[in-house]
Amino acid sequence: MAASQISLPLPVLPEGWSAPNDFKAIGTLSTPNQRNLEPVGPHFLAHARRKRHKRTFSEDERIQANENVKKVEEEDGDDISEPENELMLGRDAKDWKGQDHYAVLGLSKYRYRATDAQIKRAHRKKVLRHHPDKRAATGSSEDDSFFKCIQKAFEILTDPVKRRQYDSVDENANVDPPSKKAASKSPSAFYKLWGPVFESEARFSKTQPVPMLGNDKSTKEEVEGFYNFWFNFESWRSFEYQDEDVPDDNENRDQKRHVERKNNNARKKKKTEDTARLRQLVDDCLGGDERIKKFRKEARAGKDKKRLEREAEEKRVAEEAMKAKEEQEKLQKEKEEAEKAEKAEGKKAKEAAKNAAKKNKRVLKGSVKDANYLLPQGQEAGAKRIDEILGDVDAILGKIDNEELASLAGKLGGLKLAEEVGGVWREEVKRLEGEGKLRTGEVRLLSS
Repeated sequence: MAASQISLPLPVLPEGWSAPNDFKAIGTLSTPNQRNLEPVGPHFLAHARRKRHKRTFSEDERIQANENVKKVEEEDGDDISEPENELMLGRDAKDWKGQDHYAVLGLSKYRYRATDAQIKRAHRKKVLRHHPDKRAATGSSEDDSFFKCIQKAFEILTDPVKRRQYDSVDENANVDPPSKKAASKSPSAFYKLWGPVFESEARFSKTQPVPMLGNDKSTKEEVEGFYNFWFNFESWRSFEYQDEDVPDDNENRDQKRHVERKNNNARKKKKTEDTARLRQLVDDCLGGDERIKKFRKEARAGKDKKRLEREAEEKRVAEEAMKAKEEQEKLQKEKEEAEKAEKAEGKKAKEAAKNAAKKNKRVLKGSVKDANYLLPQGQEAGAKRIDEILGDVDAILGKIDNEELASLAGKLGGLKLAEEVGGVWREEVKRLEGEGKLRTGEVRLLSS
């Protein structure tokens, strides 16, 4: 390109300017000194470097670019450094949905845990290594397809919505559940193999923080809380990332609606399958958890203990009830026997009293007979006299009880004389009249 020259005239001096005439020197110049001046700055250093190593501009730029990449890698360290295989470098940028975005940026070991700062550093590192200009400067025949993959991965992972959609279907972040044989090798193997599985699944939980599997020291409440949470797990996981592309043209609206319905149905199906998968995973873990077996055994032992205590208590109560019943029956039997004996004794006493009364009555009636019905000796008693005397005796017997009868019989026992027998009868009649049991004159012969 030819250089052009532009003329710029000096400005016009103001009127009255008289500097040349009015100039007065106030000093003189010092004696000059001889000094060596050297050029400095990055450009001079680049020039010196090229001269020293006899490089061209392009060679020096290529070498400096490689050194810059090495410097970036040394600053970043090994935390985001992963080897690149030929299969990844040869990926088609158009198939961006099928690529592993984290692997493209060298963040395979971080995945959903990678921070924004790590993603930016990894992207910068990849760009320095695979930028088309840099590749061209090094004389590489590689096209810019992998660089486009890098840019697409950076676009997805720096957009919160797109990254969440991709993390939702990132199967490489999942941890496969262990086999039953592997998990049962040792007590610690179960927790060591199953713990990362639930840590991986926890990233889909709407509720945070998520209870973890724990260890053999976990309490019953912690273990039950863990399984209750996972059996009622609420996942935010969606499957939009795997949707079929919806046409953007407005001419084919029916096709667009058809694709949208198809995508919605596919999401629901995948959601259902994922829920069933997670439920089966929790069931498998529960089936091999020795803590659950221990808790159930303890629960059964507790129930057995309570059952045995309850049965023992029921047996004790039944024995006491049986003993009380037997005691009551014994007392009842003794009471009945006592009542029966008392009744028999009463009956016997009654019979004895009755026999005694009969005997005493015979004594009383015999006393008047033996005393010749209270007539003098040698005088025969007539039928009328006998009837009257016996009628008086019966009248007195009707007024006295058995004790009085026995007492009266005792007094008359052994007496034969009319005067003695009559005196006893007269005293008895007088006593009865005095007590109001006999009316005066009711007994005539025995009272005179």
